[in-house]
Amino acid sequence: MTISSAHKSTIVRSFICASTRVAEPLTPSLGARLAERLWFRLPSTSPRPARHAGATPVRELLGSPFEVALRGRTVRGWTWGQGPVVYLVHGWGGTLEQLTPLVAPLLDRRFQVVAFDGLSHGRSDPGAHGPASSDAVELGRSLDAVAARFGPARAVVAHSMGALSTLLAVRDGWLATERVVLLAPPSGIPDLLEALRSELGLGERTMARLVERVRRRTGYAPGELGLATIAATLTDRERPELLVVHDLLDREVPHEPSRLLVRSWPGAQLLSTAGLGHRRLLADAGVGGAVARFVDRLPVEATLHGEDRPQPLARASRPEVATTEEAACVDSRVGAA
Repeated sequence: MTISSAHKSTIVRSFICASTRVAEPLTPSLGARLAERLWFRLPSTSPRPARHAGATPVRELLGSPFEVALRGRTVRGWTWGQGPVVYLVHGWGGTLEQLTPLVAPLLDRRFQVVAFDGLSHGRSDPGAHGPASSDAVELGRSLDAVAARFGPARAVVAHSMGALSTLLAVRDGWLATERVVLLAPPSGIPDLLEALRSELGLGERTMARLVERVRRRTGYAPGELGLATIAATLTDRERPELLVVHDLLDREVPHEPSRLLVRSWPGAQLLSTAGLGHRRLLADAGVGGAVARFVDRLPVEATLHGEDRPQPLARASRPEVATTEEAACVDSRVGAA
């Protein structure tokens, strides 16, 4: 009998969940190992990148492939155009092909666009822990290796977990950039780890061991890996101009932490869409245009919702999600309501 990948994933998670509950009173170290394996497991082990809605195969865009070395492994990517460099960073389990809708608007403004697959993602080599496992720190090091090849950036555009990797590379790596665009960023590892704890029913002893295993693996304690925490430690010289783009109805990553991050970041801007969700955001022409304008040091012109501003789903009598064509944007600066 053939079992789908999604079904297999559910079976694995159920088994680990049951195992960690049993292990807590007996062997919390075993429970922590099982939780760590699940925590860092990529959602797909396919050696070739998946096709994403709105994505264009890289070979259909006029550009050139490249390779860079990272600790004996190869990070593979693609570059297009000439001019100031803009790096594109995918998220957890993603590939550079997700970000190809952003390439044309940036090329129109005469930037050099550089995208890559992090280790254990897409066409790049497996990372330090094998082909099915990675973490935000390893993705940040992949970005750092690419930046060492192509140099300082006008901007970095990062999706989802790539936002955390980007801020780590800005603060702790060699990456230098004038501007950063974060697309649907998570709040960071502490909230995600708390969600894992709740899902698996991890006890105190297992959690303590899991936190230590995360620290040994990544070099960071989980509490250090929140976006707001990292942002607060950036010096004025390190802190780039920031634009955050997040959908109000994103079901995977909540919108509210993005609002709080923008409020804490001097001069930052928040562009909120309605109805694009977590991934369709990347293929939306309005978002691509706004990102390109921000990178080009131009004002981000938003369409205000006014009285038609979408309400939270819980308050709607008949929840509906807007189509891409109906999506609108709201631009707010620090201190705005």
